Amino acid sequence: MTIGNASSVKEFILLGLTQQPQLQLPLFFLFLGIYVVSMVGNLGLIVLIVLNPHLHTPMYYFLFNLSLTDLCYSSVITPRMLVGFVKQNIISHAECMTQLFFFCFFVIDECYILTAMAYDRYAAICKPLLYQVTMSHQVCLLMTVGVCVMGLVGAIAHIVCMLRLTFCDDNIINHYMCDIPPLLRLSCTSTSINELVVFIVVGVNVIVPTLTIFISYTLILSNILNIHSAEGRSKAFSTCGSHVIAVSLFFGAAAFMYLKPSSASVDEDKLSTIFYTIVGPMLNPFIYSIRNKDVHIALRKTLKKSIFT
Repeated sequence: MTIGNASSVKEFILLGLTQQPQLQLPLFFLFLGIYVVSMVGNLGLIVLIVLNPHLHTPMYYFLFNLSLTDLCYSSVITPRMLVGFVKQNIISHAECMTQLFFFCFFVIDECYILTAMAYDRYAAICKPLLYQVTMSHQVCLLMTVGVCVMGLVGAIAHIVCMLRLTFCDDNIINHYMCDIPPLLRLSCTSTSINELVVFIVVGVNVIVPTLTIFISYTLILSNILNIHSAEGRSKAFSTCGSHVIAVSLFFGAAAFMYLKPSSASVDEDKLSTIFYTIVGPMLNPFIYSIRNKDVHIALRKTLKKSIFT
């Protein structure tokens, strides 16, 4: 297969996370464990939300979508990464572009799901009397469609720009996945348009959600400070705390990855990518469930049903 009738590269070699032989096996088992925990945690949360009617609320509707997104995009990245620890990781151009497309789609999806969750918390805390109307089933569905559209537009923009590039001889990607920065380094044609598109798409998909989340939480904090009951303030803070942690982890790593100078080291790229592609999806189910009484109740009910049936 040729690329734009100009490229001689038919496949790429992913170097992986490290080239040190003594680290390959320990890292394989480490990331295999992380992947299994991520799959079990996210799938478990999805099953709990589906099986328990009292979790069928807007908050858990978006948490369901977040877990589904984490499940999918972790599966897009980690299995291919694990291959690189045990043998030479060769990936065809078509497979590489496919991985990049779904990676971009799910990452952008996560940006806007986290934004929708922030708006949901704003509606619940600042406008409790209008909450059922503000976050109706139709509104939640429209927000989900909007999330998918933004993910699709961003992913298509990146892939279209990537397909216009020519890859001549060098086919070694110094990464464990087909990501935009390492692929741009391999191109033997100008990448100025790609870099501009990356800056615009990533800028929009980081700045817009970040501003929305910041405004939502500014209004939430102002409302919480006006609550006279200490118990009420504590409940409001605990409701938002998990989301703030998840947002900080995801947007912090993503901004560090894509909004930094192109001269930054490859090792920094790999490290920041690990946080929001592998570590984040593993932590999210625990972040949202450890102090969540509704999830604890749902888990106990589900376990009791499974034991007595």
